[in-house]
Amino acid sequence: MIGFHKEGYKIIITALILSLVGVILAEKFIDIPWLVKTIQITIIVFLIIILQFFRNPKRVAPLNDNVLVAPVDGKVVVIEEVEEPEYFKDKRLQVSIFMSPINVHVTRYAMSGTIKYSKYHPGKYLVAWHPKASTENERTTVVVNNTSFGDILYRQIAGALAKRIVNYAKVNDKVIQGTDAGFIKFGSRVDIFLPLGTKLNITLGDKVKGGEQVIAQK
Repeated sequence: MIGFHKEGYKIIITALILSLVGVILAEKFIDIPWLVKTIQITIIVFLIIILQFFRNPKRVAPLNDNVLVAPVDGKVVVIEEVEEPEYFKDKRLQVSIFMSPINVHVTRYAMSGTIKYSKYHPGKYLVAWHPKASTENERTTVVVNNTSFGDILYRQIAGALAKRIVNYAKVNDKVIQGTDAGFIKFGSRVDIFLPLGTKLNITLGDKVKGGEQVIAQK
């Protein structure tokens, strides 16, 4: 089942109204048939792009504290041990998932647990795969704790097209695996920082499905 995310309601309604007005005006005021059709088709294509970007398909998470699900749809572009400087300040296993404009852009909780940390950072809009995007772009950092994995950090990172990150996580919230954690508008990336030695079910280059595909386990 596919619906639309609440973060897109205003944009979708505006796009529907503007598209309807544009189609009617083109028909009424332009006398060249091929030009009318070209304009109307362009308007419809634009509307379809908006609708597909804000789609929010229903996903069924395993609800298992011993596994992590992908927080977003996209392609795995980084798997490496790195120093995490903001919260842990030690080495972690980083997994980065890049979302193209055609991916579903809903961020979902990778595991159930309690929010221990949630912070917004203003910043630049480098392309999402840039090495410095994780520390210099607009981003939010959230840490979720559960009994199996301990603290897991995920970071929503804006890309060159993204101009707004929505983050629902608040400290002390109890969250459920697979439910909405936020939204990133128009292109982005999510980094996840895991304990060293975490067993991954993915490899570099894999395409993952947010909210239901298991990417790591105890």
